[in-house]
Amino acid sequence: MSEAKTTSMQRVLTTLGHNEPDRVPLFLLLTMHGAKELGLSIKDYFSRADYVAEGQLRLREKYGHDCLYSFFYAPVEVEAWGGEVIYQDDGPANSGTPFITDQTGIAKLKVPDVKGTSCLAKVLEATKLLKKAAGDDVPIVGVVMSPFSLPVMQMGFAAYLELIYREPLLFARLMEINEAFCVEWSNAQLEAGATAICYFDPVSSPTIIPRELYLKTGYQVAKRTIKQIKGPTATHMASGRALPIAADLAETGTAVLGAGTLDDLAELKQTCQGKLTILGNLNGLEMVHWNRDEARAQVKAALAGAAKGGGFILSDNHGEIPWQVQDEVLLAVSEAVQSCGQYPLKGQAESDE
Repeated sequence: MSEAKTTSMQRVLTTLGHNEPDRVPLFLLLTMHGAKELGLSIKDYFSRADYVAEGQLRLREKYGHDCLYSFFYAPVEVEAWGGEVIYQDDGPANSGTPFITDQTGIAKLKVPDVKGTSCLAKVLEATKLLKKAAGDDVPIVGVVMSPFSLPVMQMGFAAYLELIYREPLLFARLMEINEAFCVEWSNAQLEAGATAICYFDPVSSPTIIPRELYLKTGYQVAKRTIKQIKGPTATHMASGRALPIAADLAETGTAVLGAGTLDDLAELKQTCQGKLTILGNLNGLEMVHWNRDEARAQVKAALAGAAKGGGFILSDNHGEIPWQVQDEVLLAVSEAVQSCGQYPLKGQAESDE
């Protein structure tokens, strides 16, 4: 009798346990590409939960990767606070004018009703539909913006940095509000069927702020927030560097670290060994210009850097693959993982760490 096929969930859980499954898990974190599959504009695609669920299911069927991604767009969170969302024809939706225009308004902020806010309710409904379709065979990845990074959209980058450095009491108040929202939003997604929560926290990256400031701010926020989220989390720097704070991130309670292209995967693997699973780090921007041979070469290089011994999920560096990346390239990435990512690894991917 033939052995039962390994499910994506089994594959991911094995690598999260820092063991080698049948092959390296692949997360193609595709959002907008679902609109292409359904022949819709990006704005129309995100207008209905069933469109997004169907798009995710079709994308996984097409590329054979190991997750479903219930993420719509980053400003869905500021939309919940009444903020503006600006849609693009060929790229992700962006936040518009910040809704916090005066620091004194922070004291009056109230946490949105997660389940009663239409834009968030759509995400929850899409998550439920994905769970109904996939059951326990495929991980469903939900997304939140960290309380520490969300203010970039809430009030703008410059105003937020000024708040951090000059207004500690107002900063503390904003973190209190954002932490409450993040916990409620995370747990609502988990209740709807998400397997884990991707905690996007680019402002914590040393690409943005020095480690010394992170330890006083984003690190403390993460420790308080993550312990209240009722499921596993993956902390993602959204293209920012992670290596200089990898050991610190391991102490926040997160299980997975999203690596940027500036991180050396082999060095990061040594730092994270047995503590954090690495997710990354194919360059999404350069992927736009890849051909099949380049895609295969980049996959092999990533596997050589971090795949040995488990604890590695191949993905992109940002957490959202650009709209312009072609089907041919995505198929080539998937095929390269199938052929080169089987354990035990052979050839280049088996080189000593």
